[in-house]
Amino acid sequence: MVQRTVLKVQLSGEKSKKKILKAVSGLHGVDHIELDVAKGTLTVTGDVDPYEIIIRAKKTGKFVEVLKVGPPPAPPKKPEEKKPPEKKPEEKKPLEKKPEEKKPDPNTHIQPYNIHNPQDCVICQQMAMLHMNRW
Repeated sequence: MVQRTVLKVQLSGEKSKKKILKAVSGLHGVDHIELDVAKGTLTVTGDVDPYEIIIRAKKTGKFVEVLKVGPPPAPPKKPEEKKPPEKKPEEKKPLEKKPEEKKPDPNTHIQPYNIHNPQDCVICQQMAMLHMNRW
C-alpha cells in the first residue's frame, strides 16, 4: 500500500541533506522523496514502512519528528479541455498575380561544362585572367 510519510528533520547544511537523502533513498519501495529545507520537512512517498523511514533518518544523527503518515494526495484533476470556437469561413480574397519569370537572355547563355570555351564564356570574360610566370 502506497503511503506518504512527512517528517520534520533538523538540517544544518548541504552535507546533512545528502546524508539523509542517501539513507532514505536506499529503502526498497521508495517512489518519491521531497526535501524542503525552508520548512525542514522530508516527505517520502511509496510502498515503504514508515517505521523504517524513521529509523533510517534517525541513524543519520539528526533529530526526527513525525508530522503525518497517511495516503498520498490525489493527483490534481486536469481541467476540461475547451473546444476552440468554430471559425466562420472567410471571404475569398482575389488571387494575387505571381510575378512573371524572366526568360534567360540569349546573349548570356552559358554553355555546358563538356563544351566549355573560355573565349565564348560570359563568366570567364568578366574575370580578369592573368598569366603567372614561375618565381
